[in-house]
Amino acid sequence: MSTTSLKRSMPFFKSPLRIMNLFATCLLAACQSLPNGEATTALQQVPLSPAATQVLQTHPSADESTMTADELPEIAEELQAAVTELTLAEKPADLWSRMLDGYRLTFPHNHRIDRELNWYKKHPGYIQRIQERSQPYLHFILQEIEKRDIPSEIALLPAVESAYRPFAYSPGRAAGMWQFIPSTGRYYGLKQNWWYDGRRDIVASTHAALDYLQSLSRQFNNDWELALAAYNSGAGTVRSAIRHNQKRGKPTDYWSLKLPDETSAYVPRLLALAEIFRNPQRYKATLLPIADEPYFTTVDIQSQLDLALAAEMADLSIQDLYLLNPGLNRWATDPDGPHRLSLPLDKVETFLRKLETLPAEERLTWKRYKIKQGDALSVIASKHGTTTKVLRQINKLKGSKIRAGKHLLIPVSSKGLNQYTFSAEQRKAAIQNRSRNGHKQHYTVKPGDSLWKIAKLHSVSHRKLAAWNGMAPGDPLKPGQTLVIWVKKAPASELSLLNLQPSGTQSRLHYRVRRGDSLSRIAQRFKVSVADLKRWNTLGSKYLQPGQRLKLYVDVTEQTL
Repeated sequence: MSTTSLKRSMPFFKSPLRIMNLFATCLLAACQSLPNGEATTALQQVPLSPAATQVLQTHPSADESTMTADELPEIAEELQAAVTELTLAEKPADLWSRMLDGYRLTFPHNHRIDRELNWYKKHPGYIQRIQERSQPYLHFILQEIEKRDIPSEIALLPAVESAYRPFAYSPGRAAGMWQFIPSTGRYYGLKQNWWYDGRRDIVASTHAALDYLQSLSRQFNNDWELALAAYNSGAGTVRSAIRHNQKRGKPTDYWSLKLPDETSAYVPRLLALAEIFRNPQRYKATLLPIADEPYFTTVDIQSQLDLALAAEMADLSIQDLYLLNPGLNRWATDPDGPHRLSLPLDKVETFLRKLETLPAEERLTWKRYKIKQGDALSVIASKHGTTTKVLRQINKLKGSKIRAGKHLLIPVSSKGLNQYTFSAEQRKAAIQNRSRNGHKQHYTVKPGDSLWKIAKLHSVSHRKLAAWNGMAPGDPLKPGQTLVIWVKKAPASELSLLNLQPSGTQSRLHYRVRRGDSLSRIAQRFKVSVADLKRWNTLGSKYLQPGQRLKLYVDVTEQTL
């Protein structure tokens, strides 16, 4: 335990002496109550430490000479209270206390920190939200930090990176709670494919982030401020700033370096958060109680498993299962692994018992599909929520050529695909199903459609059309997407049936054009079409200019392909 935590709880140098004094008092009183000759024997039978012996010799109490056995219960009660007080002081009351005990970063007086503190004070709702979001994950993160003996303030870094949102996605293509870009994620062993993105996996990404941070700390001679700056902007950027100062004879600590604006605010933002959690009353912040105990554990499931079935066996909602396993992109775990699931501790025993009795062939639902004229393997795979690789493996196909009339064995989801993805698209489904005034129609988006064009066709406001579908007026549309339209008159017939397909978590971002960029290159990088890029942005020239900002709407799960 750190000296700081002991000072917070009780006077450290007084409590042990107080307890020994009380113990000695009880012992002397007990001895005086014994028959003559037994007192010396009793004292000899009780092992006293040198400190306790010194207490007996140098701190006698006037009351001890007249203490009787009748007064022992009162002294014993005081002794028990003192022991209990010390025990409670040694054990953190909750997870916040445990985190504070591991604080090691320096908190300097700096205007950059003051600026961040002022922002947090003006936005108490943000402090509340990050606490709520962190609850399932914080114990695990702090535990991994303690194993590595690194500053516990690092447990708050996901608040700075993503506000503890496991599905966060940035314009720089960084994903997950720790905001790994694809290349750095792969370097630190985070698998990324159609089924799974390890950058969003709570366990895998936490291990990778701490590996990365420790590596940066070693590179900068255990200077955690420089390591954190490098985590934000790259080690090369920080080294360049250090060399710049060295050439001019200037200090090379973090606070003296000329760094990008975001990096200059990055460490102050973390330190300001740490300060608020250290002194919540000073900043009028309310700490939510988080028990100092694990919330989830990870279990080995050995092979691919339908997530709806997994949720049912664990007695969880699919949404809650995804929140603990946000690295999963689709309706099942990756057929090639990792074969693991994170589950709440109180659900594990029931889940494992049911999994043990589940026949291997029932882990997935299987469909026998007859190939039609004009079918393509990729189209069949997309339609059934799987990949051509999986279809080739299961059906022992050497390539992608298929013949009409033959059959394919296809693994399919046990429930509708729209029930699996914890995404903006599925949250929209709840909005679309809400009852409103008028008559509901369904419209399937066609190539070239826009909200304005569809709204005009049905004589409704494009802003209302967006609201009915949980969208903003500027959000993109995808061919095949289904929209809900509320009209005053009953439709003659339904335009199409509602059949939402999962499209992952959509995210709006702004991209700054770089030298050598083109519309086709940017479209390919973010897996969107050139037509969409043109539609989302008013491009006055056919050529892009370095520094120009483009608006994009991307599907987070598609960025891992």
